[in-house]
Amino acid sequence: MAFVKASVNHSAETNYLPILSSQNRGWENILVNQFQPPPGEALCHFSQEHAICLSLAAHPVRSLHIKGGKTQTGLYRKGDLSITPAQVPLFARWEDADHFLEIRIASHFIERVATETLAKNPGQLELLPEFRMRDPHLEAIALMLLTELQQENPGSRLYIESLTNLLAVHLLRQYATSRPQVSVYRGGLPQRQLVQVLDYINDHLDQEIKLADLAALVGISQFHFCHLFKQAIATTPYQYLLQQRIERAKHLLKQTNHSIMEIALMCGFSSHSHLSQQFRQATGMTPKAYRMN
Repeated sequence: MAFVKASVNHSAETNYLPILSSQNRGWENILVNQFQPPPGEALCHFSQEHAICLSLAAHPVRSLHIKGGKTQTGLYRKGDLSITPAQVPLFARWEDADHFLEIRIASHFIERVATETLAKNPGQLELLPEFRMRDPHLEAIALMLLTELQQENPGSRLYIESLTNLLAVHLLRQYATSRPQVSVYRGGLPQRQLVQVLDYINDHLDQEIKLADLAALVGISQFHFCHLFKQAIATTPYQYLLQQRIERAKHLLKQTNHSIMEIALMCGFSSHSHLSQQFRQATGMTPKAYRMN
């Protein structure tokens, strides 16, 4: 479990746990924590994870950061980002109550993405430390992860895996010592491969579908799979999966006497409330109302 060590009034030292964490969500290769610590200081050193921090503070927070042999003091405003590569110690001190999102992504996963997606020797790629900066694309990914973290009903792992891959490629393209170019394939998945993927999704709607499994069906990287899939049918793998689960739920609600809880599990939703939430967003009504309509 990640924590922040904070010294209050430079006397007592207390461990502050995150107010929200993906620790027990089953997310692979990524850990997302939301912190709201009082004024204090922290010394962080992650040997096998790169750390990205996004400021969520409503008011600017005066902070001192030391990492990679460099020191920076300044005001961190909402939307400001910092990157601390694996094995780089970070010392931070903040003068006011803070609020931030910490994203830790496994260094071995970054290396795998470099090899599979960019055809690069991971030994030639090293992330650079970054202090207070702005990056709308990186901020958008972080906020999507935060939104998922805040959901009472966890969404599909496929969605988190897609965001994790997107994050890894963006870090490699923008913040590595050697910034590789990502080849962009045009035209989408060939029809034969697309049918193979769609059939697999249809046959496994009641199970946890992983991005790695879908990409392996057609023998390409997860990042390129997402790109080509969206080109082929104008929607992401996660959105398509959700649509198909809703369509199956509609059929079962009208054509069977299964309980809504049974239908939720048969369609791959984690609970009755999870089905209800997604069903209402897609159709404007609850499963019960749809059945009675």
